[in-house]
Amino acid sequence: MPRRLRRRAAVAGHRRGRGGTGAALAFAAGPSGERCERGARGRGRGRRTVSVGPGAAPAAALSPSRLGAVLRRALWWLVLTVTGGVRRHGQLPPRGCVVVANHSSHADTAALLAALDARHRPAIGAAADYWFASPWRRRICRVLAAGFPVRRTGGGMDDLLSMADGLRAGRAVVLFPEGTRGADGAVGAFHRGALVLAERAGVPVVPVAIVGTDRLLPKHGRLRSSPVRVRIGEPLPPSVTPEDARAAVAALHARTPAKPLRDSPVRRRVATVAASRLGLLLAFAWACAEALSWPLMPELLLGVACVAVPRAALRLSFAALAGSLAGGLLALQLANTGLQLPAPLTTDRMRAEVRQELAAESASAVRHQPWNGIPFKVYAAEAGRADVPAADWFVESAQARGGRTLTVGAAFAVLGLLLCRFRRHYGAYVALLGAGFAAGLSLVVAGWS
Repeated sequence: MPRRLRRRAAVAGHRRGRGGTGAALAFAAGPSGERCERGARGRGRGRRTVSVGPGAAPAAALSPSRLGAVLRRALWWLVLTVTGGVRRHGQLPPRGCVVVANHSSHADTAALLAALDARHRPAIGAAADYWFASPWRRRICRVLAAGFPVRRTGGGMDDLLSMADGLRAGRAVVLFPEGTRGADGAVGAFHRGALVLAERAGVPVVPVAIVGTDRLLPKHGRLRSSPVRVRIGEPLPPSVTPEDARAAVAALHARTPAKPLRDSPVRRRVATVAASRLGLLLAFAWACAEALSWPLMPELLLGVACVAVPRAALRLSFAALAGSLAGGLLALQLANTGLQLPAPLTTDRMRAEVRQELAAESASAVRHQPWNGIPFKVYAAEAGRADVPAADWFVESAQARGGRTLTVGAAFAVLGLLLCRFRRHYGAYVALLGAGFAAGLSLVVAGWS
């Protein structure tokens, strides 16, 4: 019986409730089109999509599954761009195929979804006992990775063969034939499941090598910056052996150099200090000194340190905030006793403006400080001379300084992530940051003179 007649007979059997455990998996026949038929699952009825061949009317320009693939590719491309970049060599064949790739990191899935064309609507085989063991993991796997469950304790071959119609419809099914993540970068032995699926569906096997994900997200390690390379090989016949498929992936892996990101020695030294306890102490001391007399804002330090090591941005921002509040309280107490500390790069007009605000609003006047360019030390000193209660001052300044310091720290951390591919130019960035800060400070002082 021709394939099309067999499919129609299967659909008719499902309509009469004789379809076994449920309706067949629904996949489009290809770019030519698809239609919906009713199928029975259990005792209920639902809608399932069945392929109708290349002669049907054209489908919508962007089906929901294609749209999901486009969005997933954009998401993971953006994520990997931030963490070092992703580059693809080669391309998949125009029709459906089984992709077999090496596996060394959970980031392999993200790399493939970012690199493979959305028109193939890639589906990722995922371990059912891990990624589908709980509702939230199941949702994450299906929504973010287009994952489908593959049992590792029996029944896995049936799970794989359920994707055969999708392969014939033009999808790419991505599998990691090693079955688990490798720890040493070597390509392990391949299981036969992916090749049996390709032979059953009559589609080619495409070897793919992934390089760099073992540094980006090591097994049992944490995320770090690293460029990722995805190399797509020539399609292999469905009858290929596991040994030949593994050899093809290993050869691609060996041909794909894993070049680390070029870095700046200055950034490495700054990152070493910023990520240590010394960095926290420096941020605290800098902000405390600025609240007393030091002319350079702690945001300058955050701009240097948070871009160098974005993961330390939160700690550094809180340390700077604590130092600023401590210095502000000390400046208030010293001014209350009549002691006047040096205040470089401030003007009489700044002090006059702050006195007017304090007279009208008391401690809440400090809320203007993040926006008007007047240094925090001027507010702290004038608040002490105006006998503003220390408790009120602490609460108001914590809100004003906290919002600004934490926002600036987060912004520089995001900038550091976006610029991680250009770490070799960190020295030039620091020079530009210093020049920009000096120019901005000059304009502020001139404006209040």
